[in-house]
Amino acid sequence: MPNQITKRYLVFLQLLTALFLLQVTNSCTSSKNEFADTIYINGDILTMTGNDANYVEALTLKDGKITFVGDKKTAMSYKGDSTQVIDLKGRTLMPGFIDAHGHVSQAASFSFAADLEPEPYGKVMSIPDLQKALKEYIRKNNIPPGMPVIGNGYDDAIMKEHRHPTAQELDEVSSVNPIYILHTSGHMGVANTRLLNDMKITYNTPDPVGGVIGKNTSSKTLTGKMQENANINTLLFAISKLPKSTEEDKFKGLLNAEKEWFANGQTTICDGRSIPENISLVMAANKKGLLKGDYIVLPDYDTNAKGLDSLKKYYRKYDNHFKIGAIKMTFDGSPQGKSAWLTKPYLVPPDGEGKNFTGHPIYSHKAAYEGLKNILSHGMQAHIHCNGDAAIDEGLNLMDTLKKEGLLTSDMRCVLIHSQVCRADQVPRFKQIGIMPSWFPTHCYLWGDWHLNSVLGKERASHISPLKQGLDNGIRFTIHHDAPVTPPDLLTAVYAAVNRKTRSGVILGPDQRISPYEALKAITINAAWQWSEENEKGTLEKGKKADLVILDKNPLKVDPLTIKDIKVVETFKNGKSVFKRN
Repeated sequence: MPNQITKRYLVFLQLLTALFLLQVTNSCTSSKNEFADTIYINGDILTMTGNDANYVEALTLKDGKITFVGDKKTAMSYKGDSTQVIDLKGRTLMPGFIDAHGHVSQAASFSFAADLEPEPYGKVMSIPDLQKALKEYIRKNNIPPGMPVIGNGYDDAIMKEHRHPTAQELDEVSSVNPIYILHTSGHMGVANTRLLNDMKITYNTPDPVGGVIGKNTSSKTLTGKMQENANINTLLFAISKLPKSTEEDKFKGLLNAEKEWFANGQTTICDGRSIPENISLVMAANKKGLLKGDYIVLPDYDTNAKGLDSLKKYYRKYDNHFKIGAIKMTFDGSPQGKSAWLTKPYLVPPDGEGKNFTGHPIYSHKAAYEGLKNILSHGMQAHIHCNGDAAIDEGLNLMDTLKKEGLLTSDMRCVLIHSQVCRADQVPRFKQIGIMPSWFPTHCYLWGDWHLNSVLGKERASHISPLKQGLDNGIRFTIHHDAPVTPPDLLTAVYAAVNRKTRSGVILGPDQRISPYEALKAITINAAWQWSEENEKGTLEKGKKADLVILDKNPLKVDPLTIKDIKVVETFKNGKSVFKRN
């Protein structure tokens, strides 16, 4: 009997020992699994959580996710043999910036074009400068006679003549090459005579639907200027005559553009008003595993209307790095280009227009309604380009109608893009209807003087991008860069939102300035919300993607007038460095 008890006791001890060893093993394994890949310390770690700035001492990452946000002592307890500890050396770490509205494939497409941008991003400050830049481009690229020449980014608001070049002035560059130059807004451009002849456009050619062919009624001649759909038709015609790019070249252009977004601190990239060819390009690059950033594509409604069913499967959910975020409609043009649709006349009408000119809608009211109804009926949200206050009225009224019809639902996050010339009485309606604005405050800096003196006059110009009124009305909004209208530069957008200072030093609507923190929210957590990604991005919180940016200075602690001079030091996507300043 004692032997039997002893044997049972020994078996019990063995089982107890085995269980203890198993627990120890599991405990050790658990500890190793909890070791961080990376720990960040010794800087301003700005979480972007809450209504006020919140800083922590340390941040840890593992497998592309944030695993701890808090004190340094606890963070260092996750340090293993292979953990990389990053000393920020006083620099600022915050969530990666999110592109609320840009055109990455368009930026990629124009990487081959002659650069006609003025200061502060370029050097073309006059029509002679423009002619010189085009001639130099033709010479450097050995462009043969007959091949089209395309330029991008000229800006009559900043060039000293304050007017568009003419077809005849482009003829002075070349009469044997078709030339088309695209305005900085992307809504208009100018063709030379050779290109007009190639397209068989004469003074008697009727305007296309939603477009305007520029004509001098006094001399009965073409000016070369093309607006909206006429602009698109001309640009596509010129591009179609260029040598065909290989798929490899197209991928290279897209990835070069992606690098520029990364260099500006953005880890989520928007492709607004994307035509089918550009959608296919992004999808193909995604399928090949070439993309590092998250791409949110907004198909252009007009060219994709028949394909909404096939696009729906990508809506609001990523296939690796690709998803459809919304369908884009464009209701009017550009205020700095004087093609936005206003309720009151332009201060100085564009060439060829009378003193009562207010711009034009691109769609008839019926066509705009039917388009939006089609989008919402597919259960997809709409982003509507509305620059002028008449276009904003149209967008607000139609969305209100569709809400009453039950098609605009509370889970949709529809956006009025730009909402630039926004009247005070329009702002509260965004919240009442349940849609959000994405404003473009960089206008105050780059084109504020032009809006004051030529486009709108003081009263209207002082209320463009009314961010403070938006805050006061409890409206969640984003801000954007609209690249390639400007480079993908969100820190300058933040600078403009905070200061509203024009290039000549005028404070344009001081009552509409907002704090640096609110401006940063518009490019982080608010932008994440716009894209229905607030649970994954936009703040530094445990479980979110490790999409991060390191800045050389803290936008909340510097002189607000120097925010646009802050440098992106490094950008991380899913914890991996995708840009590092040399």
